[in-house]
Amino acid sequence: MSWAPPARPAGPGPVGIGREPASQGCPAMPQDEMIPQGSLIVSCQADAGTPLAGPDAIAGLALAALAGGAAGIRADGPANVAMIRSRSDCLLVGSFKIRAEGTAVYVTPSFDAAVQVIDAGANIVGIEATERPLADGSSTHDTIRRIKQQRGAAVMADVSVLPEALKAQEAGADYVTCAMAGFTPYSRQAEGPDWELIDRMVNTLDVPVIAEGRLWNGAEAARALDLGAHAVVVGTAISDPLKITRRFVEAMKSN
Repeated sequence: MSWAPPARPAGPGPVGIGREPASQGCPAMPQDEMIPQGSLIVSCQADAGTPLAGPDAIAGLALAALAGGAAGIRADGPANVAMIRSRSDCLLVGSFKIRAEGTAVYVTPSFDAAVQVIDAGANIVGIEATERPLADGSSTHDTIRRIKQQRGAAVMADVSVLPEALKAQEAGADYVTCAMAGFTPYSRQAEGPDWELIDRMVNTLDVPVIAEGRLWNGAEAARALDLGAHAVVVGTAISDPLKITRRFVEAMKSN
């Protein structure tokens, strides 16, 4: 699956945080300045076929989140990453969700997928780092090692249980999230965040732990920081008006 970045618009244009956009490709950023401690990263994504699906809409969501105080953005797909990068030099975590035969892994399920989001302008590559094997029989942790060795890019590993987190750290992940908790059959199934996993990761790992997944309000984000999370990623609760509206409607019907 090949992809080429769109041409940049002429003129300075909006950049979200008041500076000129960085050049195409992964902008240089010291590791200790990537994700500030105690910060909020907003995940701006939209399901295919919904009104906000598309680079222009996703970039608009990203700029709004940055204006509101987000320290960075997480986005899916090279086209969306490139559009955000063309308008902002913000911290940008890029992943690439691909459904492929022969594997249940779908968040950046190959080295090629990682390269595409790096080349689109992501500072950090978001990658599923579960125990589920890839289509070629290799592991997601093998992909992390290859990204580090061949591209030298920072990696954010999405795990579902503590042993996966330990393997991701060993493979060279720079950050580890609990984003896959509840999305693998062997992880804890819950409607809300996996607080126990966050706590265990914080007290076991040496790399920064990022709380991500099913966080619905500021109180939950603050609780994650209290547990020791380095930063928090929030998606649907901020950037998906379709699902937010649906939750309000359903709650009102049940009253």
